[in-house]
Amino acid sequence: MKPHSPSCDRNRDPILEVLREHYAGRRRVLEIGSGTGQHAVYFAAAMPWLSWQCSDRAEYLPGIALWLDEAGLPNTPPAVGLDVAWPRWPGEGEAPRFDAAFSANSLHIMGWSQVEAFFAGLGRVLAVDATVVVYGPFNYRGEFSSDSNREFDGWLKARDPQSGVRDFEAVDALAAAIGLRLVADRAMPANNRCLVWRRSPPHNA
Repeated sequence: MKPHSPSCDRNRDPILEVLREHYAGRRRVLEIGSGTGQHAVYFAAAMPWLSWQCSDRAEYLPGIALWLDEAGLPNTPPAVGLDVAWPRWPGEGEAPRFDAAFSANSLHIMGWSQVEAFFAGLGRVLAVDATVVVYGPFNYRGEFSSDSNREFDGWLKARDPQSGVRDFEAVDALAAAIGLRLVADRAMPANNRCLVWRRSPPHNA
């Protein structure tokens, strides 16, 4: 039986609206933490001009394969194993590079060192003009944006003290360190956000 996440069904259309706008000129997307694979098949079907590369830790790959195999889309290659903490990511150093990346509900699950590794890894596999979209809850100026996010943060930390709702400013600083500039911060359902960064090519490129 395919794995299923009800939250994916709830958030996929608001996220797709953002992706359609910011991935219009993109061609090759790396999804980090594909989870069940639901987002991948939905977004790849809606945006057939994209090659949507799923990735996740090994234990999630069989479930993702069930979704990809059932959908049978031509623009979803087999998922690849990826732990953000790996010193070398799949495809690193190869051409073409990814000109887009997507991740949903992942940064608050990771420890902070993994969040740092997430952006460091992106810096190594992204093209010079890449677009990055991250979906999830964020704090602003050190404050929770809602009571539900405060409660969610408590639940996360009870399960894993290294996890938690991340501060936008700290995450944006990691993005800036790999040449990403914030171009959109969109409100999403259930007190989530869609953060969109764009990497600008060097002036002499």
